[in-house]
Amino acid sequence: MRKFKRSDFFPTKSNFYTKSIVKLLEEEVILNKSINNIEVNEISSLSLFRNNSIIFLEKELENSNINSNSIHVISNIENNKNYYNDITIVKNLNTTYNLIVNKLFFHEDQNGYLDEFNYINGSFISKYCNIESNVEIGRNCVISRGVKIGKNSIIKNNVVIKNSLIGSNVVICDNSSIGTTGFGFDFEKRGSLFLNPQIGIVIIEDNVHLGSCCTVDRGKIDYTFIGKNSMIDNMVHIAHNVIMGVNTCIAAQTGISGSVEIGNNVTIGGQVGLAGHIKIGENVVIAARSGVTKNIKENSVVAGFPAIDIKEWKRNLIRQRQHGH
Repeated sequence: MRKFKRSDFFPTKSNFYTKSIVKLLEEEVILNKSINNIEVNEISSLSLFRNNSIIFLEKELENSNINSNSIHVISNIENNKNYYNDITIVKNLNTTYNLIVNKLFFHEDQNGYLDEFNYINGSFISKYCNIESNVEIGRNCVISRGVKIGKNSIIKNNVVIKNSLIGSNVVICDNSSIGTTGFGFDFEKRGSLFLNPQIGIVIIEDNVHLGSCCTVDRGKIDYTFIGKNSMIDNMVHIAHNVIMGVNTCIAAQTGISGSVEIGNNVTIGGQVGLAGHIKIGENVVIAARSGVTKNIKENSVVAGFPAIDIKEWKRNLIRQRQHGH
């Protein structure tokens, strides 16, 4: 898991101490145990622990790495009180997450987000980004605060890049949007007022080609990741927290749901849909228009909906035709 400085992208609004967490969360609090009065300025995940932070647990979990003097646990699972010295049990974890993150950070889905732009060769470039001098940028682009773009990269027309670290020799084609807001909300409280703030970023490694009209959402807490030498066709959507290995190849109009993990050397045909929170092994081939709803082991070739081994899929197709279906 790679570290990044969150405040480069999401300026700090105000820190708070865990002794005041009951006042901040009010009626959401069921139980509060705060032995160490931590000054909170960050959010941790199970993948990356950060000092002076809150971590949100939506399942019962005993993890000795969390039980430090600089991490406070917030959970909706009451049994977790048995595992941690610093913990708050709450009614609704989504509501609590929103309250905490909106207190800590400025972000673009809330009024008051801070950025300043220079107008350069027909595009708006943030004063707070870092772009190598030989990067080519087309017209009508917007590149926001914190963005870094490596050497020899090409950003074509009408591209939006925010909350992203872009490697060298990367090509991003017309009308694509990188680092956009992920689709996170409470199913019981829908609407823009209840969006879960997405305070992660996108990392695109060297030699990646991203086609036209693609969207890559930033991570919720950590990042969405595209490995080096990957080739992504037009109109592909990559949701928040997706991790893609090296040499991935994805054809047009594919949609990848949140928190999917894709191994190295994977090839995905056009108009494929991948359900969230699944793992695709290395060297997998997924035929066009497949619907992938569960994990796929390495070196597999799959097709159909739900996607199964392509030989079995062909046999099923023959049987259907023989029976007139």
